[in-house]
Amino acid sequence: MTERIRVGIVGANPDRSWAARAHVPALRALPEYELTAVGTSRQESADAAAHAFGARHAFADARALAESPDVDLVVVAVKVPAHRELVGIALDAGKHVHVEWPLARTTAEAEELAKAAADTGVHTSIGLQARFSPEIAHARTLIADGVLGTVTAATVYSSRFRGTTNAIPSFAAYVLDRENGAGTLEVAGGHTIDALEFLLGGVSTLSAHLATRRTEYVDAESGAPFTATAPDNVLLNATLATGVVASVHISDGRVTNAHTRFEISGTAGSLTIESHGPAGVGGVQLADLRLVGSEGGTPVVLRVEPDGLDLSNPAGNVARLYRALAADLRTGSRTTPDFAEGLRVHRLLDAVRASAADSPTAV
Repeated sequence: MTERIRVGIVGANPDRSWAARAHVPALRALPEYELTAVGTSRQESADAAAHAFGARHAFADARALAESPDVDLVVVAVKVPAHRELVGIALDAGKHVHVEWPLARTTAEAEELAKAAADTGVHTSIGLQARFSPEIAHARTLIADGVLGTVTAATVYSSRFRGTTNAIPSFAAYVLDRENGAGTLEVAGGHTIDALEFLLGGVSTLSAHLATRRTEYVDAESGAPFTATAPDNVLLNATLATGVVASVHISDGRVTNAHTRFEISGTAGSLTIESHGPAGVGGVQLADLRLVGSEGGTPVVLRVEPDGLDLSNPAGNVARLYRALAADLRTGSRTTPDFAEGLRVHRLLDAVRASAADSPTAV
């Protein structure tokens, strides 16, 4: 593939969508891509998106978008329960597919999509974009080069802001229903634990606890009350395949100072990865990050070489993933996390659920 990669985005609502916040600016920043098609559930909004984003085609039918001869890569950026159907349509059309994390609502659905992707042989990509943060990538290199000596332990804390009242916008309320597979465990948990494993190696054993500490909400538009069933706190103690011991706490609904912080200790030094800036309240995959090392026991902010992409988060890391995907599509390499990797993370979250389901020991 030598020409510009032609992209069609399913879920490109111009007024309020993750595609508008991250995917469109990411693609615009990269000369390898051209946004040729957009799709939403209504032709009126699809036409508005095409006008706003400069796409040639507007679709209210996802199958028509996927089958368009002017689309090489289908991007699925919609609510998680719709992933299975829409990704399946793109695979049926023989197109390369990028889908937001989580891959699917359940592990069974993720298995189905991973098998279908393997059978078609197309390139797939999953939105685990924290791996492409320059600070995460630089920290991984320092660790692999032995700068910390033998890594002994890691402590991870990530909190997200959910407002100061119990009123939730209608479009976001679905994440509080555990059946939708888009709650704190799946989204923040998947991104955070994947970043930890990317830095230090896979989880080999774990013990977990899940809690839903805030249950009563109201729909901000209708005022209708509803009860949250998805966990809003995830606690995890783990041993990694490298022998590193790790503790992870992911908390949703912090009112002030929501932030993410990775502390990594070794026999020769330590590293801290911490969020900052307005995107810091959204988790490691969204945040601008700062990398702090130690010199003679004194913390010092480490310089990370610029990568030529002048784009702040949340679009920045998405653009870096797209840049890697473009190289994969052109050379046949497979460096971006694909559906098989997404399925692996789904299975890891299943292990978290299974551990949390065991009865705690009374004291």
